[in-house]
Amino acid sequence: MRVLLAEDDEMLGQGLAQALAGAGWSVDWVRDGALAASALADGGYTCVLLDLGLPGQDGTDVLRRTRQRGDATPVIVLTARDGLDDRVLGLDLGADDYLLKPFAFRELAARMRAVVRRRDGSAHSLIGTSALRLDLSTREVMLSGHDAALALTAREFALLHALLERPGAILSREQLENRIYGWGEEVSSNAVDVLIHGMRRKLGMDVIRNVRGLGWRVPAGPAPAAP
Repeated sequence: MRVLLAEDDEMLGQGLAQALAGAGWSVDWVRDGALAASALADGGYTCVLLDLGLPGQDGTDVLRRTRQRGDATPVIVLTARDGLDDRVLGLDLGADDYLLKPFAFRELAARMRAVVRRRDGSAHSLIGTSALRLDLSTREVMLSGHDAALALTAREFALLHALLERPGAILSREQLENRIYGWGEEVSSNAVDVLIHGMRRKLGMDVIRNVRGLGWRVPAGPAPAAP
């Protein structure tokens, strides 16, 4: 999954970028508000971590403009501003959550999973269909008729998460690349094909279907039941 990290503190930003990458996220790190606004306008993010005290353009202004144009990407505000008015303003502008610095990475990761679940319309960690379920908390996939869950690599997880957000919807090669890979990563022309080929060998040929000339989709079906 792809996350935008907007943080101007070099030490904190570098530490967060490394921790997020280690947890399987593809990270785009920007250090000022103008770049954050530009990156958000390009889209493709699963979640945004937004510092309010950004140089050039304040984080509150970035958030306000993002919501005004109808962008519903989950945003978690990361800030040292601990005043009640600041917290209320951030939430009223459309932030999905608010985390005060300093914080533990485990808590941030849990909050990220929670806002993504809410965006996906699920109160629990399972998304997908009754035939193919993806657990956002464990990064495991469960197939109907199989007792054991299967572990996924970070990119396999990102691919399935993108496809299972809206089962039945067709995602193009560009859309999948935007969700799986971050800035600066070299992406070969057949990278998505290779990844899908590996997923089909692991899960079955009919799990991910090609729509000629358009992209790929996972067949729609009933949503998974809550555990």
